[in-house]
Amino acid sequence: MSALKPLATYEDFTRLDIRIGKVVDVQPFPRARNPSYKVGVDVGAERIMWSSAQITNYEPAALIGSLVVCVCNLGAKNIAGFTSELLILGAKDAAGNVIVLAPRSEIAIGEPIF
Repeated sequence: MSALKPLATYEDFTRLDIRIGKVVDVQPFPRARNPSYKVGVDVGAERIMWSSAQITNYEPAALIGSLVVCVCNLGAKNIAGFTSELLILGAKDAAGNVIVLAPRSEIAIGEPIF
């Protein structure tokens, strides 16, 4: 277990755009330093947003159509020449595999997390 991080304010939390997204595309990302996919996610915006995600313990076909929890307003980040626009949230299991956070029930795309 790791130590708790310093306190954040409620205002800090409300500035984050955390919402439900649906994976619509998964592409290989061989240029990434760590094994990753380029993942296209529909978050209910005008266009698909893209993420570099270290979730290669999943088969691409298993990810397509799945609901994920995303942070959409952290700003773009260049990763090995690819623009990653959002963060797909996950946690590591005991074996070190990233497990993608997902809702336990069907929830509308773009629904905010609070």
